[in-house]
Amino acid sequence: MDTDTAQGPELVLQGKFADATTRVACSQDSPPAADEGVVRIPVSMVNRIRKACDAAEAAGTQL
Repeated sequence: MDTDTAQGPELVLQGKFADATTRVACSQDSPPAADEGVVRIPVSMVNRIRKACDAAEAAGTQL
């Protein structure tokens, strides 16, 4: 969780860069902005990400 951004708090995720085929497929549905990329997050991380999102939501205006 990065609370020191100009846009407000942001959840920061780490993952492996997606391969070219996946990036092209994702770009067709939702083209990334110049400062965005496509990463792969393993399914084993879903529960941890969910908990992080729940914690961020619970913190709400406290952040």
